[in-house]
Amino acid sequence: MIKAVIFDMFETLVTLFAGRTYFSENIAADVGIPTETFRPVWHVNEMDRSTGVLTMEEGVARTLSALGVSDDYVAKVCKKRLEALGDTFDAIPPASIALLKELKERGILIGLISNCFSDEAEMIRNSRLYQYFDAVKLSYEQGICKPDPALYYRIAAELGVEPEECLYVGDGGRNELAVAKEVGMKPVQALWFRPLMFEPHIPSPVYDEFPHAEIQPDVLNYL
Repeated sequence: MIKAVIFDMFETLVTLFAGRTYFSENIAADVGIPTETFRPVWHVNEMDRSTGVLTMEEGVARTLSALGVSDDYVAKVCKKRLEALGDTFDAIPPASIALLKELKERGILIGLISNCFSDEAEMIRNSRLYQYFDAVKLSYEQGICKPDPALYYRIAAELGVEPEECLYVGDGGRNELAVAKEVGMKPVQALWFRPLMFEPHIPSPVYDEFPHAEIQPDVLNYL
């Protein structure tokens, strides 16, 4: 029996492809560095940014320093990221809210596991979605990222349920669905944002081995 539904955040409840997007190629253009030069250096400290070792500001500063770019650009880059994230959380689909409300009405616990940076963590905690979660595990605060199984076990324990009693819903990035299955959860791949995505930022392929939810209400079919 499913007692809890655990969600991924980005490309599941909200999408980074809404409104103004601000990915690595956009940062590269703003600081005057070719994307192919910028992107590998940017990804060097991605894990540190994701696990609370570096704030976003520190990560940007470290990247720009390594590329010989003036730190005068740090504030500009971080401001543009916040603007894009603002668009993301201003565009929360009504269907996402409706799904969370329906789960609450059914007495289903709701969890969130998200890989995120410092600016994203703050946005998540201040978002309209946050009130619906009974437990939250953010990589920036936990010091580990999906697909580390510890995140799945931690959230199940906080919710007071067994992994086998959890439905896990995510877009599939970072092998999250396979690990959910490995720990005993029932994984469902969320596909409703895929029409908005573009390369090279599509998090994962569509996995035939997992059940799919084409729209948010489809999640209810797997309870």
